[in-house]
Formats: sequence, structure tokens, C-alpha cells
Amino acid sequence: MGSIFDDALRRLDVAAEHADIDAEALERLRHPKAMLQVSIPVRMDDGSLQVFEGYRVRHDDTRGPAKGGIRYHPNVDLDEIKALAFWMTCKCAVVGIPFGGAKGGVVVDPKKMSRLELERLSRGFIQAIADFIGPDTDIPAPDVYTNARIMGWMMEEYSKITRRHTPAVITGKPIPLGGSLGRDTATGRGAYHCVQELEKRRGWKPTNMRVAVQGFGNGGQVVAQHLHAAGYKVVAVSDSKGGIYKAEGFDIPSLIHVKNETRNLEAVYCDGSLCEAVKADQLTNEELLELDVDILIPAALENQITAENAKRVRASVIIEVANGPTTSEAEPILEEHGSLVVPDILANAGGVTVSYFEWVQNRQGLYWTLEEVQQRLKEVMQREFNAVYNLMEEKQIGMRSAAYVHALNRIGAALEARGTQRYFQDNT
Repeated sequence: MGSIFDDALRRLDVAAEHADIDAEALERLRHPKAMLQVSIPVRMDDGSLQVFEGYRVRHDDTRGPAKGGIRYHPNVDLDEIKALAFWMTCKCAVVGIPFGGAKGGVVVDPKKMSRLELERLSRGFIQAIADFIGPDTDIPAPDVYTNARIMGWMMEEYSKITRRHTPAVITGKPIPLGGSLGRDTATGRGAYHCVQELEKRRGWKPTNMRVAVQGFGNGGQVVAQHLHAAGYKVVAVSDSKGGIYKAEGFDIPSLIHVKNETRNLEAVYCDGSLCEAVKADQLTNEELLELDVDILIPAALENQITAENAKRVRASVIIEVANGPTTSEAEPILEEHGSLVVPDILANAGGVTVSYFEWVQNRQGLYWTLEEVQQRLKEVMQREFNAVYNLMEEKQIGMRSAAYVHALNRIGAALEARGTQRYFQDNT
């Protein structure tokens, strides 16, 4: 596998041909503004000391403070974090919120740590990057294997360091610590709004649509639950250990209940507190991607649909809830087969949109109801989905390219407002 960041930049080159952006502004987007690598010593429960590597990349802050999650994963590296920060720059621009892009991560398997070790690691990471972040500079949030509680620890640690209560430094916090209502379901709900708009555009009946969801974490669970409630037939789901398939579709609330209670993904039907096993086929994550379904939702990690397996993907619609699940080499193969890809920088932008709402509420000291948050999110996702879809039809390009064009037009306007070579050479 080549560089994820280089692969991300290839998407930039394709979209730039159709965008209204100066070449100089485009060149700036190829280079992250700042990168920080830190070591985090953690005293483990057995008394030993382990040192973990951590990263924070600020890709661009032309349109506002940089914004992006922090992930805990054993495969985290600087190249991946650079790519994720670049995608965040584009994602914030796609949905029109006044943020740039950033990302952070720690090389760790959090499943092998106790809760106390996890707290020490989280606070230690903030101690190491405190001078690099801030509510007007760079605002972290949860990502893979991090959650609201971890964000609460991080916000508290930053507030201790700066000696002032600073809830706006981090989003995705617990509600009692300044979190926003609706943030926990925002990514999946935003993706569901994209499906709703596509449903209007394509005129399909939900009950006729079969769905497969790869990745049954927060984003995958929420979008699956909304689709199930709307009548869609969710026939396959998977987690990191593998997946299950049932042609008649699953009772998604039952799967979510058992997964969250036991950490195991099991084919069950629950009536109240009583859960019974149901017949289902076992399958791998790779097999799930190739199922004969109408909608495929990759909601796990990057690089799941590649040049090697894209020709075997049969779904006519792919909704990218994960970041970067489709490689640039796979994209033309999917397009050739007639698959419509709703790209990550649009489909999963509900999370950063409600993170922005949380930041605004923290700054104002005025908090919104759940209904207000959800209505504002719906308006943003509907507006920007249709803007991207219209661009796709107008320019006769793929939806990913259209999303990047939409983002680049906004980023380019902000960069050019500061002056480019064209401006400085024109003295007339």
C-alpha cells in the first residue's frame, strides 16, 4: 500500500480541473501547515513504564481554527494522520462550517489497557500537545477508539494546564461537561440524511432496498438503525471480528443491544430483555463488501475498497461513513460499473457539523435542545448534499470529485482573498 496522503492528493488533482481555484492556492493545500510528533510516557498498572508515540497535524486553517479527531489505534502513523487532516479541511469546506482541518492519533491498542491506563495516556497526550491546540487554534474531537469520556479527560487536563475552564477546546464531550445534545449520533444521522436525499432523487422504495454495513461502531449502528426504522432491509453487518448475513434482514435494535452489552456481534432477536439467537450466515468483512445489495455502507477503516476488489463490489450505491474507505485506484472501477459513491467528506460530515454546533454553544454559554441540533444538522446536510449532487450533474463528474470541487471553490476563495501571484502582479 502506498502513501495514504499521496492517494488523498490525487483526488485533489482530479477535482482541481473543475474547480475555481488558483494554482497557488492549490499548491498550499498539498502541504500541511504544521505537524507535531510527541512521546507519551505512561505508568502502567503493574508499575512499569511504557512510552507511546502520538501525532497532531494541522493541515489548513485558512477558513477558521483547525478541527479534527484523535484516534487510538495500533496502526496509526504520520502519513495516515496527514491524510485524515487533509480530508477534514475538505469536509469542513463541503458543509460550509468555518473550520480548517486537523487530526491526531496515538499508536496504541486501547483494548489492551485498563481504564486508569487509558486516562493516564489521554491526559499525557494533552500535556504533550497543549501548546499546539486551543479553542481558537485547533479543536480535537473523538475518532476511532476514542469517546466522550476520553474527550472529557482531555478537556479537563487542558483546563488545568491553562488554569481556566475551557470547554470549547474539545468537542464530543459528555453532556454534563459541555457536550452538545445529538453529537453522539450525528455522524450516522448525517449519513442517513444523505440516503434520504438520494431516495428523493432516485425515487426508490425503502422496503425494496437491501443494505450491508461494514463496521458496527457508533456511525454504523446509528445509520443502520435509522435505515431499519425507515423500512430498509439491513441484510448484513460486521465488526472487526467478522460479520453476519440474513437475506430477510436483521432487527437492528436487537443487534445494537447485544453488541453494546457484550461487545459481540450476534444474530439475535430481542423482546424486552429476552434475546434469542436467530439463523444467520457468518461472513468476513471482505465478503460483506462483495454482497449483492443495493446500498453498501463502509463504516470501518480506510482502504477497504481497492483496485483488487472493486470489480466484485455489486452495490449500486456506496455511502462512505468511514474516512477514506475507497482508494483512488478503485474509484474509476466503481464508476465504470455504474456505482454511485457518496464520498466520506460529505456522507460522514454530520459529526464535524455537530462538533461545530458544540463549539458555538460552548463559546456562547447557551445550549440548544436536541430538536434544534437535529433540525440544524438536517438543514446543513440537505443543502450541501443537493449542492454537490447538482455539481455532479452539471459537470458530468463523479460525486466525490463534485464534493471536492464544492470544497475547493470555498477554500480557494478564502485563500485568494489573502492575495495570490495573480493579484500581486496586476498593478493596474
